[in-house]
Amino acid sequence: MRRAVGDRSPGAGARVDIVWRLARRPLSNARVRQLVHAAALVGGGRQPWFEIVFVGDPELARLHAKWLGDPSVTDVMAFDLSQDPTGPAGQVVVSVTRARAAARERSREVADELSLYVVHGVLHLCGYDDTDRRKRARMRVAEAKVLDRLSRVRSHSS
Repeated sequence: MRRAVGDRSPGAGARVDIVWRLARRPLSNARVRQLVHAAALVGGGRQPWFEIVFVGDPELARLHAKWLGDPSVTDVMAFDLSQDPTGPAGQVVVSVTRARAAARERSREVADELSLYVVHGVLHLCGYDDTDRRKRARMRVAEAKVLDRLSRVRSHSS
């Protein structure tokens, strides 16, 4: 199952293509776009085109093994594709399976977990890193800033 939805909202700055490779979609495409635009804004990203791909564990584990030499499952991977001028500058691949499991463990909504993964991936494409304690703390602050900003927007529009 593949469905791509492109959008370049006026003033949003980035095109966002969304691909769902699973039948169930716990997050709306509109929300995904909001997350990408907000994370790119906070991250200072200049990339004009993002592709967000939602998959299951087997597909992300294959990518994890191929690109990082680790066949274990993971929650999100970000790929800088800016060298190819014909496609997206960055791709974020998110495991919906991992999000469901983590949401159960943390007693939170799957949509909230997926939101975190999308933001995390986009921030990686904007240059954020989580390879050491200091960088990870900086990234967590940026994630919280994006998610807090969007939760305030959502509560004001309700």
